[in-house]
Amino acid sequence: MANEILLYTGSSLIIIWGVAHLIPTKAIVKGFGSISEDDKRIIATESIAKGITLIFLGVVVLLVTILGGYQNTVSAVVLWACVIMLVVMAMLTALTGARTSILPYKICPFVKTAVAILFALGVLL
Repeated sequence: MANEILLYTGSSLIIIWGVAHLIPTKAIVKGFGSISEDDKRIIATESIAKGITLIFLGVVVLLVTILGGYQNTVSAVVLWACVIMLVVMAMLTALTGARTSILPYKICPFVKTAVAILFALGVLL
C-alpha cells in the first residue's frame, strides 16, 4: 500500500508540474522579445514538449500502477525507465534552465529528482 501511495503521489506531482510548464508558454515566448516567427515556434514547441513529456511520465506511472500493479517485471521496467528519464531531464535542466534567474527553472531539477525518488522508492519498498 505504501508503494502505491508513493507512486500515486509522484504521478500527481509530475503531472501538475507538467501542466505548470504548459501554462506560461505564451509568456515565455514573449520574454524573448523581438525574434523571428520560426524562433517563436521553436521556443513554444520546446516548452510544450517538456510539459507534455512530464505529464506523459506521470500518466504512464499512474496507469502502470492502476492496471498492472508495481510488483511484476514489466511494470518495474517501465517504472525504472520513468525514473531514469526524470533523472536525465533533471540533469539537463540543472545544466541549462536552472542556471537562469527564473525561480521555477531553478527548482525544476529538484522537483524532477524528488519525483524520481518517489517512483524509485515505490518500486523498491
